[in-house]
Amino acid sequence: MKILEAISTIAGKYFAVWVILIALLAFIAPDPFLIFGGYITILLGIVMFGMGLTLKVVDFKLIVTNPIPVIIGVCAQYIIMPLSAFLISYMLNLPAELAAGLVLLGSVPGGTASNVMVYLAKGNVPLSITMTSFSTLLAPIATPLILLLLAGKWMPVDPMAMFTSIIQVIIFPIILGIVVRKFAPQVVEKSINIIPLISVIAIIIIVSAVVAGNVESITSAGAIIFTAVVIHNAFGLLLGYLTGLVLGLDESNRRAISIEVGMQNSGLGVALASAHFGPIAALPSVIGAVWHNISGPILATYWSKKPVGVEKQLHNPVQKDNSETPI
Repeated sequence: MKILEAISTIAGKYFAVWVILIALLAFIAPDPFLIFGGYITILLGIVMFGMGLTLKVVDFKLIVTNPIPVIIGVCAQYIIMPLSAFLISYMLNLPAELAAGLVLLGSVPGGTASNVMVYLAKGNVPLSITMTSFSTLLAPIATPLILLLLAGKWMPVDPMAMFTSIIQVIIFPIILGIVVRKFAPQVVEKSINIIPLISVIAIIIIVSAVVAGNVESITSAGAIIFTAVVIHNAFGLLLGYLTGLVLGLDESNRRAISIEVGMQNSGLGVALASAHFGPIAALPSVIGAVWHNISGPILATYWSKKPVGVEKQLHNPVQKDNSETPI
């Protein structure tokens, strides 16, 4: 078990490296990875089950005790990222399937790897965890409606089918994880440190399958969609921070909201795009899975060297990378 925990720590720490390597390998030699294409939804469900195992009632405490930062952050999540994706798609004149895929990436909830980044950035970790959990629970309603409003111009959107998909691959596995933690807490605590390893393996398999199945599309549209994803991510990080600044939140809250807004659940984006729009629409989320886990650590490292000042800072050292799933 100790060996697995050590491997899990390394896997989580260098997640972006593994994603980049597997993506390159799948691009150069796609055939061995094509077999995984039919397992994307199951793999994402495994990742979300792991998230459920790490959730506690205290993770939602801020919604009651200090709701303003949570409301600001979640609203920023579901306003800034979809609208930014919509505008970028227009500005760059993206093809319909790629435009819909970018809007989809902007419409999914925050990824749990952001919790680790906020911790490293000296941000408000409880706020980060609450935003991730709350935005994920809102996703069955928020994501289909946003897509219907913004992506319907490029691709047909079936909100009920998407609602069902999110319930199946996100909500059910999370609830199952919470239930297992409730009734078998000792078993969960003993295995909690290897959850990042399982999540990393699942996500890199998802990335490899999508890259392998879209080598020609990546070759023809890789530069433009990479540019779009990088700009989109930069908008989220910057505007998330400015939202907290304009609304008078302290520095630790601003950092948490910035990273939460900028880092998306790209695994969910891949699954939904593949199921409802087509494989090309999954490319923004595949690239996002790589880029978000590069830009996030860069920003977190920069902020880690900058004090948050005399403002009150809420940290929860217990919530370290050993209990996070890297999406």
